Amino acid sequence: MAGHSKWANIKHRKGAQDKKRAKQFTRAIKEISVAVKEGGGPDPEANPALRNAISNAKGVNMPKDTIERAIKKASGADADNYELVTFEGYGPNGIAFFIECTTDNTNRTVASVRSTFSKNGGNLGTNGSLEFLFDKKGVFTIEREKIEMNLEEFELELIEGGASKIEKEDDYITIYTDFNDFGLMASKLEELEIEVKSSEVQRIPMNTVELPVEDAKKILNLVEKFEDDDDVQNVYHNMEITDNLMEEMEKEA
Repeated sequence: MAGHSKWANIKHRKGAQDKKRAKQFTRAIKEISVAVKEGGGPDPEANPALRNAISNAKGVNMPKDTIERAIKKASGADADNYELVTFEGYGPNGIAFFIECTTDNTNRTVASVRSTFSKNGGNLGTNGSLEFLFDKKGVFTIEREKIEMNLEEFELELIEGGASKIEKEDDYITIYTDFNDFGLMASKLEELEIEVKSSEVQRIPMNTVELPVEDAKKILNLVEKFEDDDDVQNVYHNMEITDNLMEEMEKEA
């Protein structure tokens, strides 16, 4: 898990000037669509998955009316027919990748993911071959400035809500829970009236591999190429995000 939130937080900081805002919106709309279809309808009060999707949409600054239109469309007869698919493979230096996609054309998505792997020194594996390397965790990211209560008191509340690990960075606090405690933590943060930057189930590597900085930057470049694909929702890998790598990324941020 080491370094996982560091890279996520770098992306949050870069996101303020991110030219990929439209793609962030596209992914958020897809998440809303799937949540409405598979999570129990268009009422967020009765659909925890939709509440989570709305929270994540707000986290990328999606306007309220855009969110409402996405929910309305997803619950209508002309809703896009998205499905969730996952892919596993290896990048350069044996780094394991687990990729989650939301697509309306599986053949297109398979071809795109396979091509990205092969053009960048990696290869697509068979489903199930690498899943054991990752642990499903609930991950909540909160901006420190949103927390009005005493930090020690806040941490005690988080532990009560199922937090298994809490990482504190300069601007963000990242909370990890066991997969089964995701809903419990979401409810706890709602109870505390804490605005969440993002909340999702992530696949956290059980063990990480440390690479020289230049090799590591190639892996992050591959991550970004996958993320440029509109069908790709999340990209996970088991490379260690070292302090040296973070310093290099800070310079480029």
